[in-house]
Amino acid sequence: MAYGSPEQLADVPAYYADIRGGRPIAPELLDDLVERYRRVGIEDSSPLNAITEQTRAALERELELPVFTGMKHWTPRIGDAAESALAIGTETIVGLVLAPHYSALSIQGYREQLERALDGRAELRFVESWHDEPGFVDLLADKIRGTDAHVVFTAHSLPERILATGDPYKDQLLETSQLVAEAADTEDWSFSFQSESPTGEPWLGPDILDHLRALHEQGIQSVLLCPVGFVSDHLEIRWDLDVEAIELAGKLRLPLARIEMPNDDPAFVRTLAGIVRRALAVASPT
Repeated sequence: MAYGSPEQLADVPAYYADIRGGRPIAPELLDDLVERYRRVGIEDSSPLNAITEQTRAALERELELPVFTGMKHWTPRIGDAAESALAIGTETIVGLVLAPHYSALSIQGYREQLERALDGRAELRFVESWHDEPGFVDLLADKIRGTDAHVVFTAHSLPERILATGDPYKDQLLETSQLVAEAADTEDWSFSFQSESPTGEPWLGPDILDHLRALHEQGIQSVLLCPVGFVSDHLEIRWDLDVEAIELAGKLRLPLARIEMPNDDPAFVRTLAGIVRRALAVASPT
């Protein structure tokens, strides 16, 4: 399962409306989103959705089992994926979100959609989190090992109110970052959030742009961005990092690069396959 992306530029208004869930949309925010998708190359077909499909197909080949894609906010919907799985007589379904870290504001929503779609017609084995999966940690460590740059781990921000409920999201992100840094034998690293939405409430920080300014003031000579909360080249990577962060770094004269995203990397696909096989081998928690 994944968040979803509009297939073409004309789909952006409907996509944004789905995300907003009926709440009013400021015209300037919609215009900004349309322009972002235009600049990352979505006109008649989405290169972002193509990445998800490539990962799905690679995982299906690795597992030799049917794998279906379900999107939270676009097509094919999570419910569509569930119906496709049930149509071939599936009795056990593994629910795996392409986001390693658990939050009630994100992962729980995927689970609820899938549970509603299945409606008890198949056993669901849902993967809540895989933030400390060794294969995932090793994959990221390989991408930063040996760098002379200061490594900044990033992830999508969420509203600060999640901390009051004991949500594990931030702690899991920091744990992943620590594990990757240790595996890569680097001590020169920090963490920041990105992709905050303009909702009018406080969000988790520091934001990546503020963080880059602070690193520049501290005399950091170069930065390597290592997203740990994302696994694909989607809008939050192609725009927030590859456009906004790069543009700011240029103004600061701060050399900035980022790692290649896992996407359909064979090592990443093998890691996902291992998670699925483990979920299939154990009984669902009661």
